[in-house]
Amino acid sequence: MSHLSHTNADLVARVRRIAGQVGAVERALQSDSSCAQVLHLVAAVRGAVNGLMDEIIAEHLEAHVSRVGLDDAERAAGAEELLAVIRRYAK
Repeated sequence: MSHLSHTNADLVARVRRIAGQVGAVERALQSDSSCAQVLHLVAAVRGAVNGLMDEIIAEHLEAHVSRVGLDDAERAAGAEELLAVIRRYAK
């Protein structure tokens, strides 16, 4: 994912925030927090992961599908990779 190198620090920061959110879910479960509190925390994690996925998808599209200079085979390969990930993610 060398095309992500210019945003890598931002992405790593997002992953660390997500890890903190997952830790909050674990702490809430261990401390017998209410179901509503745990669900709220889980929803926040899901939103954060979706945001991360959106960012990486956008980077992939720019680098492997819509970038000027790509030939048809490179464009098709980039689109196929993305479609496979989206199908897996949507399950």
